Amino acid sequence: MEARVERVWSPQVDNQFVEAAEADEHALGEANAWVVGDDEEVIVIDPGEDADSVLELVGEREILAVICTHGHASHISAAVEVADRDEAPVALHRSDRLLWRSVYKELPEIEMADGGLFDVADVQLEVIHTGGHTPGSVSLYCADLGVVFTGDALTANGPVPHEGLFADFPGQLNAIGERLLDLPPQTRVLPGHGEESTIGDAVKQFDDWVAAGPSGELG
Repeated sequence: MEARVERVWSPQVDNQFVEAAEADEHALGEANAWVVGDDEEVIVIDPGEDADSVLELVGEREILAVICTHGHASHISAAVEVADRDEAPVALHRSDRLLWRSVYKELPEIEMADGGLFDVADVQLEVIHTGGHTPGSVSLYCADLGVVFTGDALTANGPVPHEGLFADFPGQLNAIGERLLDLPPQTRVLPGHGEESTIGDAVKQFDDWVAAGPSGELG
């Protein structure tokens, strides 16, 4: 069976994006959870805060792993509940363990590192460390499906702040420019918030994001 990508929109909205979310049902503030797999097995990426919605989409399929692109609560709060249904491991980059510990006492089972690989159905996900939004932010590239899951490292509107501020804006831009923009231009960018775009779209806008700086208008 061929692998596919499915999306779940979290019904909860980050406070800093409330106005945007009220103006657009699927605006930046509404978190995306992603499910990759086939009719038998899946990997869940960034389950967000609503385990029930994710598990409803997964159905009877086996959850092989839950992968968190970074450690902010709006992306990890449902991780353990989703993983526990099938006793699946949770994966997080070691540099975001402190953020994880603000929500959970126990550390996740898998410490991701750049170049790590996850297999699901007939495809493979490659871990790309794209720190900046958080120290341990990662993206997950699936060459087989022509997609990259970028969390909050990159959205259609550019790099994403947290609670209105960039933790490391130069680092986030460097991660985009050095780790993501070399992917094939047709690669679909599937972010933690908002709608999808492509790497080609990001290439065209990158210089504008650099010029705007952390306090500029993105998009």
